[in-house]
Amino acid sequence: MKKPPIFPRYIRPRLLEALADTPAVLIHGPRQCGKTTLAQLIGEELGYRYFTFDDAAVLAAAREDPVGFVARLPERSVLDEVQRAPALFASLKRAIDQERKAGRFILTGSANVLLVPQLSDSLAGRMEIVRLYPLAQCELAGKEPTFLDELLAGTLKLSHDGRLGAALAERLLKGGYPEPQRRPTWRRRRDWYREYVETIVQRDIRELARISRLQAIPRLLKLAAGQSARLLNVSDLASPFQLSRPTIRDYLGLLEQIFLIDFLPPWHSNRIKRLVKTPKLHLGDTGLAGALLGLDVAQLNEDRGLLGQLLETFVYGELKRQASWHKTDLGFYHFRDKDGYEVDLVIQQDGRRFAGIEVKAASTVTERDFRGLRRFRDVVGKGFHAGVVLYDGEHVLPFGEGMHAVPLSALWSS
Repeated sequence: MKKPPIFPRYIRPRLLEALADTPAVLIHGPRQCGKTTLAQLIGEELGYRYFTFDDAAVLAAAREDPVGFVARLPERSVLDEVQRAPALFASLKRAIDQERKAGRFILTGSANVLLVPQLSDSLAGRMEIVRLYPLAQCELAGKEPTFLDELLAGTLKLSHDGRLGAALAERLLKGGYPEPQRRPTWRRRRDWYREYVETIVQRDIRELARISRLQAIPRLLKLAAGQSARLLNVSDLASPFQLSRPTIRDYLGLLEQIFLIDFLPPWHSNRIKRLVKTPKLHLGDTGLAGALLGLDVAQLNEDRGLLGQLLETFVYGELKRQASWHKTDLGFYHFRDKDGYEVDLVIQQDGRRFAGIEVKAASTVTERDFRGLRRFRDVVGKGFHAGVVLYDGEHVLPFGEGMHAVPLSALWSS
């Protein structure tokens, strides 16, 4: 039987670097994004034993006697889906304090332990956290990405892979999870995403929180998919339910905790008062969003408004994935003022340099597409480094000092 392809994961060097000087390294991210595969591959190479808490017997042993379970672990162990055995963190802390060696434990988790204080506090100073996203387009293509480096250095290439056209919608609906890449049709990929949501609701959310209206979660996630790339509006999300806004906020927090949604904070400055300070809501993956909304390629190509929303989420997700292994710290924001000027994505490098990105599904660009970027440049002043409109074209086109139209394919072509 032919083995499924193993895609390159460009976060790998960072993970190996962390294992070289830190006792425990946690790889966390959404279910089925490739955490287990990556942990097993590195574990096999470096001589780790593998244990998964998706195994009922292993989970029962860890929950019944966490101290004894950790004491019997081999010197180097991979512990998969560790959020299912939260009592283990205190025992891991004691074991590390007794023998502080680098690279003792590789942990994986499908819930963000930073949002669970008793878990993150247990291993503070002893554990490095590495975020793994679904596959980036450059990983799917097997090409080392250069876009962020070129953007931040101001050395954008003159041409790229050409227009995507109708294939753009197909790329969005495939998403970045490994398993749907192996399925031949949209219908089979949609079925996988729907089963994925059902599994997460019935197991992960049930384990993380006591929710009386568990059936509301898939409906809320579908509503969130329809609002992806829009300013968060809790009232709109709460209106179909007989639930309070605080309850809906709690549910959104759970969806964020298991990496299904993300909130993009607004860029703001104490000097400037006329800024909108509401975060944007983004689905964690456009393939998941498309399946929740029941979209096929033809439907998405016909609905240009929704195509634009999902494309903005797609670009945001792609750049967050590339930033996770980038050599410098990058912050992500959106910009909007009360006069209606906005920038879809603001990237902040080292706290002082800024680049703005607008996203457009069309194959043409006009001067008006840069109005938000020019306003942001005026606001930031000397800190502004580059402004880009990503569009479905072939060439990098100049639109004044520091401003360029850049093909979408630049995100993954090298």
